[in-house]
Amino acid sequence: MSKDARIKRHLDNLRKLITPRGLFLASDQAVTTGYDKAWIRDNVYEAIAFEYAGEWGVVEKDYHTLLDIFDKHIDKINWATTNKPFESWQFIHARFNPETLEEFWESWGNKQHDAIGAVLYKLADFEQKGHSMLRNEQDHRTVQTLIYYICNVEYWHDADNGMWEEAEEVHASSIGAVVAGLKKWQEVGGMDVDQDAVDRGEAALRNLLPRESETKFTDLALLSLIYPYHVVDSNMAKTIVENLTYHLEREKGVMRYKNDAYYNANPDGYSEEAEWCFGLSWLAIIYKQLGDNAKATEYLDKATATVTKDGKVPELYFSNSSEANENTPLGWSESMYVAALYEVEE
Repeated sequence: MSKDARIKRHLDNLRKLITPRGLFLASDQAVTTGYDKAWIRDNVYEAIAFEYAGEWGVVEKDYHTLLDIFDKHIDKINWATTNKPFESWQFIHARFNPETLEEFWESWGNKQHDAIGAVLYKLADFEQKGHSMLRNEQDHRTVQTLIYYICNVEYWHDADNGMWEEAEEVHASSIGAVVAGLKKWQEVGGMDVDQDAVDRGEAALRNLLPRESETKFTDLALLSLIYPYHVVDSNMAKTIVENLTYHLEREKGVMRYKNDAYYNANPDGYSEEAEWCFGLSWLAIIYKQLGDNAKATEYLDKATATVTKDGKVPELYFSNSSEANENTPLGWSESMYVAALYEVEE
């Protein structure tokens, strides 16, 4: 199948996850896993495919609704710009009802600083590219409030649930996302960004890398520091990739981290970790950006091998098997595969 045909097929898979208000579901509406919700972080990553495709209407509608979510909950966010949140519910939540934009209130790892960093980074990136997502002065105020919020929670040493929404730790991937977002807004201008908050974030990141956290030597989330955030230099990027491919790469994907219990095929939870498909697409993009075209092509081929017979990219495969989990297609996986197709097969 040609590159264009593959891109069309996987963009069409993503289109089926778009809700009337423009947000993406994490996976198909029919799944029983709870992935029929809109995650802030997933929406950032799912929109990337349409940015590559030049379908700016899809991207704009997504980000406008993300801004509407923050505006709907602006009183809560404003409170946290001057008060230090101490309960999980006081932080910006991770998931929202895609139609009502209300928070989901069941217990969840809602403290996810990287999700806010991701939104800030991409909004500034769009400004820089001449595709502003900010409709009016209210949107500008909302972004400024997000900046004040993430600095006031002292993201550089505040333990959060991280990209995988699990135990609270200080995560390099969360710090890096926020640093990237704040620095990008400094480049663009028009927002008040506390230089001390940037300096503290950069220092914390230097002290932690190449580790992800105190308990995780390497972690799939670290790839975000290379792409899309470009917040580490090429030497650190190569170290992160070397550690990750040596310890975590498998045939059908990349483990999130050692002893990952999520969809672990072994009842003990300490071996047979699930293999996440988008890790291969992510590595293809990164190898391309590091200038290793042969490796980029190799990993794109590996990513292509994860596509199911009916043309979908799953969230993950069970260890050493051809069995995908129910979250198929995963919007994030689809989008990263499209991005890899654009990056590698120019």
